[in-house]
Amino acid sequence: MFKRIFEISGNVAIVTGCSTGLGVQMAHALANQGCTIVAIARRFDKLQEVCKEIEEQHGVETMPIKCDITNTEEVEETVRKVVERYGRVDILVNNAGTGAVEHAENITDEQFQKEFDVDLFGTFKFARAVANQAMIPAGYGRIINIASMYGLVGNKIAGSAPYHAAKGGVVNLTRALAAEWGAYGITVNAICPGYFYTPLTKETLDSEFFQQNAQVMIPLGRYGNEGELDTAIVFLASPNSSYITGIALPVDGGYTCI
Repeated sequence: MFKRIFEISGNVAIVTGCSTGLGVQMAHALANQGCTIVAIARRFDKLQEVCKEIEEQHGVETMPIKCDITNTEEVEETVRKVVERYGRVDILVNNAGTGAVEHAENITDEQFQKEFDVDLFGTFKFARAVANQAMIPAGYGRIINIASMYGLVGNKIAGSAPYHAAKGGVVNLTRALAAEWGAYGITVNAICPGYFYTPLTKETLDSEFFQQNAQVMIPLGRYGNEGELDTAIVFLASPNSSYITGIALPVDGGYTCI
């Protein structure tokens, strides 16, 4: 008998950082599989555009909510709204992040602190709120933290020590939460993307310097295209990926294997 092993239709998925870039791509991937999408970001006008597009393309329900993930009260209230409306949260994609690019010796305290407040502490705040209000009571959940290949290795192409440190923290936070929350039926995994084409990165990645870098540093010789994160997000969101937790999955064209 045919079985759809990655069936997630009808699941409620929160996606943070869902106004642009990879967050939008991953929301589309989940919506394509029938998930209700709760889109989180600070720019509500952008969220509304994204949600309208998702509804038109995939025929699923969406819920845009403006939220600053560094604000604990806003995070807790956002999750309350979702639980009140749907009675559940099956999937959390912790994608919201930032990135300070500067030589390490010139990084300010404020830049370093902001990186941790958003990329690491914000990720924890949303995971904590969703676990407490929805997943632990339900005895089920799929938390997917979006780290980075730079949470696994250093780099010489663009100074970004705070980003590396914060994303490295996300990788080990993922392991810690997986260890603690496995008893509640919650899996916690991380995806570590490499460079991907988005409207904001296209010009940079298509530059001569970055194209040469891809040929030298990436075994597949190119950067990631839209849609090439879809399988990873659906795989880790599936109820049938129930024995996979605490992993950091690179989706980087092989960058971190050499």
